[in-house]
Amino acid sequence: MSSRARPAPGTIQALQTALTAEHAAVYGYGVAGAYLTGSAQATAATSDWLAHQVARDHLEAVLRSLGAQPAAAAVAYQLPAPVRNPSEAVALAVLLEERIATAYLGLVALSNASIRDYGARQVQASALRAAAWRGDTVAFPGMTSAALARPRKQS
Repeated sequence: MSSRARPAPGTIQALQTALTAEHAAVYGYGVAGAYLTGSAQATAATSDWLAHQVARDHLEAVLRSLGAQPAAAAVAYQLPAPVRNPSEAVALAVLLEERIATAYLGLVALSNASIRDYGARQVQASALRAAAWRGDTVAFPGMTSAALARPRKQS
């Protein structure tokens, strides 16, 4: 790092995690978009794909401003399930947005107010995109049901 102030512990890693999720989303929307039908779905997929490119570019700029080298995108990504039709493409879009929300939760926990605010806005944006693809919303975007479960008391 140069003469810049050192970021708080965990900041670079949280930004890199969000960036990695954005790289995967850009790739995933490229796959999903190939299977989506109708102008409304195609328009939504294109809009979401572009939103993830903008977010990716922003994260790269923030990392560089902090003196860190942004993580490069992989050549390809392993999809969580095969995508062969429009319903599987929609399921992929929902999953991508859920993973994005989870990645941005790491930014919400940081001490830097501008990064924290950006993370919160991105969690909200991904939750809205996921709700649009899913047709409904969830109570706590980015949090798995296991993370929300109360720990069992051991007897």
